[in-house]
Amino acid sequence: MNNVGIFLFNDMELLDFAGPYEVFSVTAELNDYKLFKVFTVSEGGAAVKSVNGLTVLPDYGFDSHPPVDILVVPGGVGTRAEIAKPAVLEWVAATNRNAIITMSVCSGARVLGVLGLLDRLEATTHHQVIGHLAELAPRAIIRADERFVDNGKIMTAGGISAGIDLSFHIVTKLYGKDIADKTVRYMEYGDWRSR
Repeated sequence: MNNVGIFLFNDMELLDFAGPYEVFSVTAELNDYKLFKVFTVSEGGAAVKSVNGLTVLPDYGFDSHPPVDILVVPGGVGTRAEIAKPAVLEWVAATNRNAIITMSVCSGARVLGVLGLLDRLEATTHHQVIGHLAELAPRAIIRADERFVDNGKIMTAGGISAGIDLSFHIVTKLYGKDIADKTVRYMEYGDWRSR
């Protein structure tokens, strides 16, 4: 089983975290909870508000969560504040070291870029954040036209809904197309009838 830890913070994009949460948790549900355990983590474990005002209560704080195998870093305007917080950067860096996969969604790539995790790697982000990511991570190879980029351990998704596609890619990579297709059909995602 892989533990999926999703980082939550104020002014994150709702679908950036909720899309991956749904893909990984539905995949777990459809497979007797043997494949993933999904949980959320915020800096202090306190409630956070998404960019449009939805309040979300995380499962854990930085100092109390289970080990993380797959780290999800969502985006949103709040990433500008998060990249200035030493405690956040230290936690993401430490969690990444022990994770098998670290993925960003949308402008969550800013966090990975500031930490140098995108250096000499291909990466993508929301189309309106491409320029800022290039400033933050000048050694990254920006692929503005890609829905998501898989570098092995480090993966990045484009804007907002692209996190769902990257999550399905990870499910396929770890557990195969049949498992991913079962979730696609259940969620009625995209061209689900052909899967």
